[in-house]
Amino acid sequence: MLDFFAVITKGGLVLWYFQDAAQQLKTSIDAINALIRNVVLQERGGGGFYDHGNLALKQHMDNEFDLLFVAVYQKILQLSYVDKFLSDIQREFRDRFRDQLKEGQYYQSFDFSKEYGRILRQAEEEARIMKAEHRKPRSFQESSKAHKTVSSMIKQRDEPKKASKKKEGKDNRVEEVEEVEEEEEEEESNVNENGIGNEDGEIEEAEGINGDLNEDEIRKNLEKLASKKRGTPKASKLEKTKSPKPAKKGKENRVWDLSGRDSKSLDYSSKNDSGAGMQSSLRPDFLPDQSQIGTLSGNLRGMDIQNEKESNDKKSSSGGMFSMFRGLVGGKTLSEADVEPVLEKLKDHLIGKNVASEIATKLCQSVGKKLEGKVVGTFEGVSSTVRSTLTESLVQLLTPKRRLDVLRDVVEAKNSGRPYTMAFCGVNGVGKSTNLAKISFWLIENNFRVLIAACDTFRAGAVEQLRTHMHHLNALHPPENHRGRTMVQLFEQGYGKDAAEIARHAIEHARKNDFDVVLIDTAGRMQDNEPLMRALAKLILVNEPDLTLFVGEALVGNEAVDQLVKFNRALANHSTSNKPQVIDGIVLTKFDTIDDKVGAAISMTYITGQPIVFVGCGQTYTDLRRLDAKAVVNSLMK
Repeated sequence: MLDFFAVITKGGLVLWYFQDAAQQLKTSIDAINALIRNVVLQERGGGGFYDHGNLALKQHMDNEFDLLFVAVYQKILQLSYVDKFLSDIQREFRDRFRDQLKEGQYYQSFDFSKEYGRILRQAEEEARIMKAEHRKPRSFQESSKAHKTVSSMIKQRDEPKKASKKKEGKDNRVEEVEEVEEEEEEEESNVNENGIGNEDGEIEEAEGINGDLNEDEIRKNLEKLASKKRGTPKASKLEKTKSPKPAKKGKENRVWDLSGRDSKSLDYSSKNDSGAGMQSSLRPDFLPDQSQIGTLSGNLRGMDIQNEKESNDKKSSSGGMFSMFRGLVGGKTLSEADVEPVLEKLKDHLIGKNVASEIATKLCQSVGKKLEGKVVGTFEGVSSTVRSTLTESLVQLLTPKRRLDVLRDVVEAKNSGRPYTMAFCGVNGVGKSTNLAKISFWLIENNFRVLIAACDTFRAGAVEQLRTHMHHLNALHPPENHRGRTMVQLFEQGYGKDAAEIARHAIEHARKNDFDVVLIDTAGRMQDNEPLMRALAKLILVNEPDLTLFVGEALVGNEAVDQLVKFNRALANHSTSNKPQVIDGIVLTKFDTIDDKVGAAISMTYITGQPIVFVGCGQTYTDLRRLDAKAVVNSLMK
């Protein structure tokens, strides 16, 4: 039995509702508010099912009047008739109050109690009958044994056996082999007395003195005929002419060229007897490009959006993804049967763009729910309706649910007398340290002092890598340009130590020495490595960073879903807090290597519901961008 049922407008106005006396109204309203906040507004209504505590919620959208029908019941019941009940109740409500809904008279009374009770009783009765029929055992008269007789079970020996297909196939192959052997015998019989014949068995006259051949020539001709039947043999190794191998080249000198500088002075492989070349190549281990200074001041730039006119021209010439909608006929209300084949092609297109298959299915279901019931006119109307619906869903999905302004948050933390902390986590090799250095450069460009905490105590060379980045960043922003202050420092305590303690000491050091931001670099770990995941959860629990960022590659598809789900689950399970801190944002790396296959951004955002804060798109410090939802959707829909 249903605990609560409501008809709600898209603006949040409740037109009519039913409440069971045993269920508290506040509990049901909280569940519906959670449904609207986490499913409807975030475009995640693909399956129509949502659970909130011990309650299950089923929703059904009416796109013509922008109505939402929601049924709330106990999750343990697993009612099978809810989907059909919602469809019937939607049809009855529309037919009864069509004129009132068209005119937008929502403040008039909606008397729907009798119809609701009748449809609910009918749905429950049908479900009960179907359940009883399903469980009813089959009688003996309905079984196949009841129709068997003694005569039907006696095997007649006089009946000819049916030849199996396998045997027929085998006989046919045997006949073909026999025919080939007969043809070969005929060809051999067609050879003339001199032993000369062609492939067709025709006799050829030998060219010789008076038409006679000696025994050697006859033997050669017979061998030639036999070789024709077997196929042309490969040339012997003696007849092959060995091509002379090219001479081995000596090792070429490596030329080091950094930022257009003199490459000869950086050529460490050059041979110079006097040693002058080696002496001139002695330089520091960092060569900063001063042209980078001042390029990232202020908020990060968004990714470049393709010109709309160029994209439209490309679509008109190549057809694009939306050529699949030509099969839809305009001038009618779109139904589920009309949209289903199109959504299958759309799902394949999204998977081809690196969207995880599970996420692509849910997105297509969500788009299908929004398209069902839409009334369109011409073909252009169909294409534009589907395109705008998909664009709206994807942009809404990629738009952050909350305000995310890192620079403003750093200023607020600085005013409160504490450093702003950011922790970076992720699997091995995704670029955590490199993108941490890019974010450090961006913060220094905005005049914030940064302390890097080297908490990767497992990977050999991790501390040295961060130290090299520190030298580069300090060379780009020397202390004399900032009133004698060193803008970035490295806090390290060696290898094999507890990462949570190193991070705690680094935050305390930053508070005492007037640092604005602490960036915590953690070790890369696979999502199934329980000891390392437990250590990461301890680091987050002890230090409580302001922003926990998951660093993921833009190259992955289904793997991104598994990584994020297990990282969130590990942080929640291994935390002793009542409100465990999970992933707050995402850093998407290697975005410049994927062309238009930007589906990983969709998958990661859909799974966590958290925004993509930074996008790495190159190998220099300035190659850091913010995610532009329109640019991603534009690339996804090409």
